[in-house]
Amino acid sequence: MAILPLSAHQSVAIIGAGIAGLACGQVLANSGASVTLFDKARGPGGRLSSKRRPSATLDLGAQAFSVHNTDFQRAVDTWLSIGCIASWPTATYQASPNGWQAHNDGQKRYTGAPRMSALTRHLADSLTALPQAALHTGTSITSLKRTQKGWLLVTAGGITHGPYDQVVVSAPPPQAHALLAAWDDDLATACQTRKQRACWAGWAIFDGPLPAIPGVDPDWQMARVAHPTLHIVSRNQTKPGRAAQPESLSLLAQLDWSEAHLEQPASEVANQLLTALKSLFPVSATLPDLIETGAHRWRYAQPAAACEHTYLYSGNGLALCGDHFRDGRVEDAWLSGHRLGKALIGRSV
Repeated sequence: MAILPLSAHQSVAIIGAGIAGLACGQVLANSGASVTLFDKARGPGGRLSSKRRPSATLDLGAQAFSVHNTDFQRAVDTWLSIGCIASWPTATYQASPNGWQAHNDGQKRYTGAPRMSALTRHLADSLTALPQAALHTGTSITSLKRTQKGWLLVTAGGITHGPYDQVVVSAPPPQAHALLAAWDDDLATACQTRKQRACWAGWAIFDGPLPAIPGVDPDWQMARVAHPTLHIVSRNQTKPGRAAQPESLSLLAQLDWSEAHLEQPASEVANQLLTALKSLFPVSATLPDLIETGAHRWRYAQPAAACEHTYLYSGNGLALCGDHFRDGRVEDAWLSGHRLGKALIGRSV
């Protein structure tokens, strides 16, 4: 549906300050529009956020990302020059209880430096440095209201923000549906059709290095795992800027297993992921003493299928973007927000 391009004096609210919402906000604010982002978490980032523990920082969402699009490559080159991302991993393996094999698909990948959240923190800081932009974290938007002056956003505590000329929702489809269902049938239907997969992400911090595996580089960084429970093992201390922290693993579960154990207590999930980890080492090997373990549930981790759209908007001032469009990769999220921003200011994409 065609819309009139936003002008410099108009205002936009963006619900969700992950990379899609931040990318959209950057385009809009740079065009002169007034932009306010809201996120229910304590900081921006979404699944690019990091978990800080007393002895280590762990990435529990995206571990790394690759580049296929030229627009995204230009953004990545800028982030590399700033230093908020760096190349990683370079030593990867395919692993199973039956053995390990070196794996190099020739694709260059990147991670945040010194933590994945450094990227979204940079995007948020550069955006809010503009006088026409603001970010409210720890703010859960639970409903929208339409008035003659524009859209109002209502928080869980009943506080009202606005009015805004445009509302962009970059939250996962089930959460977006709850906001949009009363106001736009087409966007609400689109949310219902974007089925999401869940994923458990565990972590384990040890007081010493993992045991050696015959034929495997002792400094291996990440392994993709063929196991019913465990999908990815990522060694956070091998990431740029984290060499001083102890052995600290992110343990991403298989999606099928995650959904079958979605309501299981986090402590039990963490123990089962650890058991799966142990199965990758020789029977005679002993894991070092455990400092801490835990697990985080991503109820909406990635789309069940690719989408034909990169973003969606309607003529009544509502729009959708996010990593649930296309294949759910970091690049997909950035492109969704970036292209929606350009569409809303009337530029070709």
